[in-house]
Amino acid sequence: MSDAMIWIALVGLGLITVVTRGFFMIGDQPLPMPDWLRELLKVAPLAALMAVVAPEIFMTQGHAITTWQDARWPAALAATGYYFWRRGILGTILVGMAVMLPLKLGLGW
Repeated sequence: MSDAMIWIALVGLGLITVVTRGFFMIGDQPLPMPDWLRELLKVAPLAALMAVVAPEIFMTQGHAITTWQDARWPAALAATGYYFWRRGILGTILVGMAVMLPLKLGLGW
């Protein structure tokens, strides 16, 4: 790619970002939307997170995990238990890693 093409791409990406992010701030009033869509948008971030996390827990290289000796399952269970006990994100991550690392490094799971 030439330098001119790189600059055109950068400016174009910047303009697209500004337009899409600023689109909702243009009007004085909120955009009218049905109640069902408003409710679905409330859970969209959780759905996106689950779409990323679930395959990482239950699959490896495109196939379902068939053995119980996988460090991700106990780590996910411990992290889930901690989250329901304390409701803290940082603690959830730390507990999950504290369970997974010894199983992976110590037992070779």
